[in-house]
Amino acid sequence: ITVGKIQIDILGTSFSAQAPEDDVYLAKLSSYYKAITESIKRTSDVTDPLKLSILAGITLVDELYKEKQKSIKLSNIIRSEDEEKAEKITMSMIEKIDGVLD
Repeated sequence: ITVGKIQIDILGTSFSAQAPEDDVYLAKLSSYYKAITESIKRTSDVTDPLKLSILAGITLVDELYKEKQKSIKLSNIIRSEDEEKAEKITMSMIEKIDGVLD
């Protein structure tokens, strides 16, 4: 198992962390989170680091939720198409069986 290490310097707080991911991936996550917090800083009057962090978390949860909803819709569309194909194949087989039996 790969254990990545990262130094996190966000919103005036600094600490190191480890996670079961590689260093490059952790750096990308940290960079993305920093971009979210900087965007919120630029577009709001919020300056408190804790509030910025909470808003960034909510923003990221919103993104995740929307992506999950898209995934569920796509999965349902695919399942519906597969069910439709299966029904057509089944009906075709029933017609062939009926033709042989008649």
